Amino acid sequence: MAISFQSNINFNLSNKRKVKTWIKNVVTKYGFKIGDVTILFTDDEYIKELNIKYLNHHYFTDILTFDYSSGLVLNGDIVISIDTVRSNSILYSTSIDDELLRVIIHGFLHLLGFNDKSSEESRKMRELEDGALNIFYSND
Repeated sequence: MAISFQSNINFNLSNKRKVKTWIKNVVTKYGFKIGDVTILFTDDEYIKELNIKYLNHHYFTDILTFDYSSGLVLNGDIVISIDTVRSNSILYSTSIDDELLRVIIHGFLHLLGFNDKSSEESRKMRELEDGALNIFYSND
């Protein structure tokens, strides 16, 4: 039972232990436990292939979340495009690290059952992301 980080590109998350602890703290706050969750860092081309294959969406995205959770135990695969994270960090005038943390916790919020299909859901998701980021930075 663990969070594992993988990459099929030249990328290595520098603060893995702190990120894992943070994720576990956020998940526990909602009454859930971590089962097996893999986070794959990739590029735009690969995430687009997955987007087409599994969702029939023909565009890039920053994240795809595949939820295999059961009850209160989170299991899943989270795929993150570092290319899109970098682009979005410029677009939203934030650091790459902040944007990456936001995207990582976004995936876990999906595993927790939160959605972002409507504008109201997106607003709520953003609030939850902000709250989680505050937890990350308050533990410095």
